[in-house]
Amino acid sequence: MSAALKYKVALLTDRGGRSYNEDACGHWASEAQLCCVLADGAGGHGGGDIASKLVVQELVGLFAAQPSRDAAELGQLLRQTNERLRAQREPGTERQDMHSTAVCLVLDLAGAQAHWAHVGDSRLYWFSAGRLHTRTRDHSMVQALVDAGILTPEQMSTHPKRSELRSALGLPDDALEISHGHSQQPVQAQDVFLLCTDGLWEYLDEALLERSLAAALTQQGWLESLAAEVRQLAKHKLSHDNFTALTVWVSAA
Repeated sequence: MSAALKYKVALLTDRGGRSYNEDACGHWASEAQLCCVLADGAGGHGGGDIASKLVVQELVGLFAAQPSRDAAELGQLLRQTNERLRAQREPGTERQDMHSTAVCLVLDLAGAQAHWAHVGDSRLYWFSAGRLHTRTRDHSMVQALVDAGILTPEQMSTHPKRSELRSALGLPDDALEISHGHSQQPVQAQDVFLLCTDGLWEYLDEALLERSLAAALTQQGWLESLAAEVRQLAKHKLSHDNFTALTVWVSAA
C-alpha cells in the first residue's frame, strides 16, 4: 500500500491589465481528501467574475457533499456544476451569457493517489522529480490545430485565435466536452501540482516552469516568481489578461 501524503497549498491571483478579475479559485479538505478548483469566467459586463465564483462555490460544495472516488465521478460533478451555472442565468442582466472554464484536482491523501477533470483552457500541470509528468489538453481551437499537426505546441501561446474555446461550462449538456485523467493515478512524495488560467500559461513555457520550480524555496515563492515573469513578458500589453495559479506541494505524511 502507498504511503499516506500531506500537502501545502498556495495561491496567487492578479487582475493583470483588466478592470476586474474574472478568475476564481478555492480548495476544500477533509482528513482523507483535498479538492482544489480553479475557474476563468466569461460573459461580458461583469458576468465572467460571477460565473467563475459560482463554479468554484458549486463544485466545491458538490464535492464536499459527495466526494468523487475517481475521475469519471469528478467529471459528473462538473456536469452538475454546469447545470447549476446555467440555472443562475438571468436574461437582460450581466448573468445572461455566463460561461467559465474549470479545472479540478482531487488528492486521495491516504491512498496517495490523484484524479482530475477539466473543461476549457485552464490547465493542470503535474511535476514529478522536478520534471513535467502530465499536462491537461485544452478544449480550444489551437489545441485542435496542434493535435492535427497544423501548429506546433510552441505556436499555441501566440496564435491569434488562442482564446477561442471548443468547450466551456455554460454550454448545453449535450454540447459540453469534459476531459479527465485516467481514474486514479499514484502520487509520490515531492510531487508538485499547478492549476492555472491561460493568463499565466500563455507566457510561460514548460522549460521555464521546470527551471523556476527547481529554484523555488517555497510554494508561495514559486508562484511569485511566475507572476513576476508574466508581468515582465506582458508589460507591452496594456490590457493583458487576469492570471491565477494554485499549487499543491506533496510530501510524505
